[in-house]
Parts: sequence; C-alpha cells; structure tokens
Amino acid sequence: MDNLKVGFIGFGNMAQAMARGLVATGALAPEAIGACARDFGKLRCNTEPCGFRAFERAEDLVVFADLVVVAVKPHQVAGVIEPLREMLRGRIVVSVAAGITFDDYERMLPAGTSHLSTVPNTPVAVGEGIIVCERRHSLSAEEWERFERLFSRLGLLLTVDTPLLSVAGTVCGCGPAFVAMFLEALADAAVKHGIPRADAYRMASQMIVGTGKLQLASGTHPAAMKDAVCSPGGTTIVGVAELERRGFRAAVIDAVDAIEDKR
Repeated sequence: MDNLKVGFIGFGNMAQAMARGLVATGALAPEAIGACARDFGKLRCNTEPCGFRAFERAEDLVVFADLVVVAVKPHQVAGVIEPLREMLRGRIVVSVAAGITFDDYERMLPAGTSHLSTVPNTPVAVGEGIIVCERRHSLSAEEWERFERLFSRLGLLLTVDTPLLSVAGTVCGCGPAFVAMFLEALADAAVKHGIPRADAYRMASQMIVGTGKLQLASGTHPAAMKDAVCSPGGTTIVGVAELERRGFRAAVIDAVDAIEDKR
C-alpha cells in the first residue's frame, strides 16, 4: 500500500470512480484520500460512507495531499487553480479535466510545478480502467514512478502525444457508453429469447470482459478473433453479416467522428 495522500478537487463521477478504485485495489487506505467540492453536504454523503476525508476548503485539501487531482469541469479549472497556485508547488498535480493540456497548466501554475494531464475512464473503479496520459509532462523521474506505481493499479496506463489525447480520450472515456449500449442490446436479445434479465446482463458483461482480456493477453488482431468464431456455413457469420449490412462498424466510427467534431 502506497504512503501517498491523494486529494481530489471536485468529486464527481470520475473522481469517485478513481477513489473507489484506489481503495478496492489496495493501493491506498480510505483515510489517505480526501476531497473538496462546492456542495459540502453532497460531498460528505459521497465521502464519509467510504472513509474518505471531506474538506470544505480547497486550501486545506492541498495541505493534506501529496498528489492533487484536478477533477472539475474544464471551464472551471482556471478559477480553481488561481488561488492555489503557490500552494501547489511541491505537489504532484494530476488533471482529469478533458481538453486541458500541458501548455494550459504551464500558464496557470508557477514555473517548476509538477503536473500531468490525463483522461481516465469509469472502469478504474474496479481496477479495469484506462488512464490515457499526455506524454509531455513536468514530473521528475521519481514522481512519474510514484504516479505510475499508484495509478497502474486502476488499469492500463497509456501515454500519447498531445494531438492524440482528445481522440484517445474519446475512445477510452466515451467508449464505455457505447459498450454499455451494446451490452444492453445483447441482453435484450437474450431476454427476447427467454433468458432471465439478470442472467442476460451477467452473460453479456462477462462475454465483453473475457473478449477484451483475451485480446490484451494474446495480442491477436480483432479480425482474427472474429474469424476464429465464424465457422463456414455456421451461425456466427450470419449474425456478423447482418451487423455489416446494418453498418455496425461504420456507426461506431461515425460516433467517434461526431464527438471529435464537437470538441
């Protein structure tokens, strides 16, 4: 278990997922995690049952923490950072605010402050997430090692160049919504054919988890994995052909394009 203390500025869905994951994977004890947020009453409801510390003032959180996670909305980052600028010297600052990158923090923080911009996804809550990290950062080698040792417990750490951070964040951060829709659709089909709803969700979820882990473990091209299930004249190829006829893959690509066009 690491001896770092981690503080979250903002404690919405993503911050809560990260905090739960750090505890669930044994990376940190609950009392080593603190948070502050605008609505202190709501914050206490989201922290105290888990054993996390709730702070009314961001300044007190920064004093508590060795590593500060900036987890507010992107348009709120500058306003949150400004009064804490000098206090953040000597802390590791990790951002999970989409679209706020190295150059932005270089302008907002005092020279020499250690900071790293990331895009995590919600499966970090169970240690099966992805944290996409901007390759350009100002952490020392020792600080990066501490960050990597702690946050790799939440899932896969992946570094990308700044121009690719957005689309990597779209695939990893928005992708769980697409997968959840696919999961729901598979379960609906199972229910249609007589499988109880709870069993249908468990079956579909485990199938998705298992397929992903198989690809990661083997490195097999997804097309080869698909081909391995499609016997000549068999049943699976009939379903694959129907998905192709209805533009399944094109729809997924179009969804990513639509998000990137909106940014």
